[in-house]
Amino acid sequence: MNVWLQILDTAGAALVLLGAAICLLGVFGMLRLPDVLSRGHAATKPQALGMLIVLAGVALRLRSGMDLATLALIGFFQMMTGPVAAHLVARSAYRTGQVDHAELLFDDLDQQLTEET
Repeated sequence: MNVWLQILDTAGAALVLLGAAICLLGVFGMLRLPDVLSRGHAATKPQALGMLIVLAGVALRLRSGMDLATLALIGFFQMMTGPVAAHLVARSAYRTGQVDHAELLFDDLDQQLTEET
């Protein structure tokens, strides 16, 4: 086996482990944080970053054109759906009264919901 391929395989394995560790930290944040908005942040930021790092590690290991295209699509859809889902969960939590308004620094949504049409 070529030395460069072995280095790429080792770097790919290290990236997969690093990405999995970042995802695990996001899970700990989801379990430990007190409110819905904080948990939504912990559910999206580390998970998206961890997923991209894992995909980069897998890309270094596979190195095939079709596999790289599939991994790029996975990363694209992860980046498109994760933040949108977290936004919808946070907005529904706000509208159902599960958010403590005293904890918010800015509450722009309150002005939008209380305006008279």
